[in-house]
Amino acid sequence: MAEPTLAQIFGAGATQDANTLTIQKSALATVGLTASGNNTAESLFVALVLKAKDYLTATALESNADQNISIADGYVPSFIIRNNVTYRQDDITVSMQKSAGSTTIDPDDY
Repeated sequence: MAEPTLAQIFGAGATQDANTLTIQKSALATVGLTASGNNTAESLFVALVLKAKDYLTATALESNADQNISIADGYVPSFIIRNNVTYRQDDITVSMQKSAGSTTIDPDDY
């Protein structure tokens, strides 16, 4: 198989050139993002991770030697107290595989 494409991971409108990466907010609606001109950076980040999680599964990783990343649910949601406020904490695990030898995470290796 081939390296996963931008469209497979981030939706049909995802494109890039030497200077920009464009991901359509409408493609992120499938994971719950309500697109607006005021989405927070964190809401966009979460939507991107959830969208990528749909395609970059452990099953896909096992069947595609060119895929090197899988994203899966982490621990069971928990509750934490921060600044006297109770928050629900959800964990997601991102696993990245590359040839052994390097001791750092370098985006160019994936």
